[in-house]
Amino acid sequence: MENNHKKEGKFSYLEAGEGRPIIILHGLMGNLSNFDGVFDYFSKNGYRIIMPELPIYTLPLIKTNVKNLAKFIKEFTEKKGLEDYILLGNSLGGHIALYYTKRFPEKVAGLVLTGSSGLYESAMSDGYPRRGDYEFIKKKAQDVFYDPKVATKEVVDEVYDTLNDRSKLIRTLSIAKSAIRHNMADDLPNMKMPTGLIWGKNDTVTPPEVAVEFNKLLPNSTLYWIDKCGHAAMMEHPKEFNVLLEKWLKQEKL
Repeated sequence: MENNHKKEGKFSYLEAGEGRPIIILHGLMGNLSNFDGVFDYFSKNGYRIIMPELPIYTLPLIKTNVKNLAKFIKEFTEKKGLEDYILLGNSLGGHIALYYTKRFPEKVAGLVLTGSSGLYESAMSDGYPRRGDYEFIKKKAQDVFYDPKVATKEVVDEVYDTLNDRSKLIRTLSIAKSAIRHNMADDLPNMKMPTGLIWGKNDTVTPPEVAVEFNKLLPNSTLYWIDKCGHAAMMEHPKEFNVLLEKWLKQEKL
């Protein structure tokens, strides 16, 4: 994937493939590699896959919120000259996709949400001040997944390093508060574009009832479940995630 890495001004991103663009938005503790399976498969099967690095830890603190991350995506799509694209987001990335779609519905052909915030999430609010405790953070990272082995040492180390960097920790907390402020419940009924919801049945961060509520409030949504799966379905069950995503894309003729 390194060969697909590009840099244009303040934008750093991965891009490959041809066809309708799918813009992938990663989560707060996530990174681009979380979507390796999606990127590799769909970039070879008729889609232009674009994954920007979100400036979560580089925006001025006062601008570190969902609204300004959506604004960043607007600037990115304009820079790239993109139109009629699909937004795919996990966790915070899904929330940014929703807020973006609220502001610019005419630009979005479809939405895919997996473990998205925007309605409710049981964030890591019950103890991340214990950031120096590696074993505590390891357990927290493992709890994101149904299978704790998915939280490899590399994943845990990255979370640990982030939470022990004071600047990053402050921005993490700022984003979490912003996500609570920007509840999307009242906006969802106005989002008429096709929406695919791909959810882990064992997600403890955005539990199954969140997916059911999204499905109820979004007028043109389809909900798919993945069994024995936590908050990051595209990491924990990449092949099944791709099968469901492809099924939805064909169903909606996107």
